[in-house]
Amino acid sequence: MKLGLISSAWLDSPVGHLDGIRKSKKIGFDTIDIFGDPMEMDAAERRAIRDACRDAGLPVISTVMCALGIADFAKVVRRFHIDRAKRFLDFGAELDSKNLLLVVGEYLWEQEVIAPEHQWAWAVEGAREIGEYAAASGREVAIELEPFHLSIVNDVPKMVRFLDDVGLAAVKANVDVSHLALVNADASEILQLRGRIAHAHFSDCDGRKHGDLPPGRGVVNFPPYLAALGEAGFEGSLSIELEYSPQPEKIVEWVEEAYRETDKLMQAAGIRG
Repeated sequence: MKLGLISSAWLDSPVGHLDGIRKSKKIGFDTIDIFGDPMEMDAAERRAIRDACRDAGLPVISTVMCALGIADFAKVVRRFHIDRAKRFLDFGAELDSKNLLLVVGEYLWEQEVIAPEHQWAWAVEGAREIGEYAAASGREVAIELEPFHLSIVNDVPKMVRFLDDVGLAAVKANVDVSHLALVNADASEILQLRGRIAHAHFSDCDGRKHGDLPPGRGVVNFPPYLAALGEAGFEGSLSIELEYSPQPEKIVEWVEEAYRETDKLMQAAGIRG
């Protein structure tokens, strides 16, 4: 596996996006995921990101998108998020990325107003159309499991069901280790996704609340999850997710620590390569 970083690590810090890409390579990362909305960028900004990644020698694995309206009750809202996802995939083509990391959102109004099966079906329908668009350019969609109570995909059985309902080889799972820990998923559950994992995220947490901490600052027992990823046949990039550091002025040290501790874990597991 390769070791990557999601560029959102540099959000709200003194380090700009392009400088963050260069620093990521200097720290030692093998790959990078790009967090940025192509609908908020002009061609020159997108080109600058592409060139920075190429000049740094950092292959782009994912473009990252939250499509929280993909299961909205309004058809026009769902249409917007599907079309927006296609723009992310077009951006990914410019970056020569491998997948679109897609967060499909949560149930509205605590499932009391709109039947949850309708929102599930809308999310499936949207993911299928996005997946078909991705496949046409040789890319994949990685659905993220979110650990929140009302998230549409919030445990491994729901992920399996979601992928089955979408029914496309190009739509696979993203395995986020801290999210699995937060929903008390045993590492062995990853094996239910054998051959269906497009991407993986890596961070720590306190076991109660979403945290995106550097490994070692929380309570996650990482080795079983790393072993299960390998057993499930995943050979891609393990991307560290760090967002909104409590000390933005020390973001470089925060990222360096996360790199160092994750590399130790991967080396001990014999999977860094």
